[in-house]
Amino acid sequence: EQKPAKDSCSIYVGQVDYTATPEELVSHFSACGTIERVTIVCDKYSGRPKGFAYLEFQDESSVENAVKLDGSEFKGRNLKVTPKRVNLPQFQRGGPGGRGGRGRGPPGRGFRGGGRGRGYRGGFRGGGRGGYHPY
Repeated sequence: EQKPAKDSCSIYVGQVDYTATPEELVSHFSACGTIERVTIVCDKYSGRPKGFAYLEFQDESSVENAVKLDGSEFKGRNLKVTPKRVNLPQFQRGGPGGRGGRGRGPPGRGFRGGGRGRGYRGGFRGGGRGGYHPY
C-alpha cells in the first residue's frame, strides 16, 4: 500500500467558497500540475460543504507550486493552501501534550455538558416538541 506517496502529492485548501465546484478548483490549480482527485469536504449530516477541500496531484513538485497559491483569491475569498498533513501516529490527538481521553468540548465541564439541560441543544432531542428532526 503506497498511502504516504498519495498524501505527499496532496494539498489542503481552506477558506473555499461554499458554492465552489470541483471543476472550479481544478481550473484554479491546474497551472500547478496534473490533478488526480478533488475532495470537497462536506458536513456528514447536512451535506453542506464545510469550506475546505483536498486536491491530489500526480507528483510532488505540483504540491510545491500549489502552495504558492496560498492566499490567492478564489471566488472572492483568500484561499489557505498547505501541504496535506499526514496523520502520523505522533501527531494524533492525545499525543504528548494532548488532552488525551475524550478530548471533546471545553475541559472540566464533565462529559455530558454539566448535568441536564445544557447538553445536546437544551436537553433531550425534541421529546414532545412535535418530533422536530433538523437533520
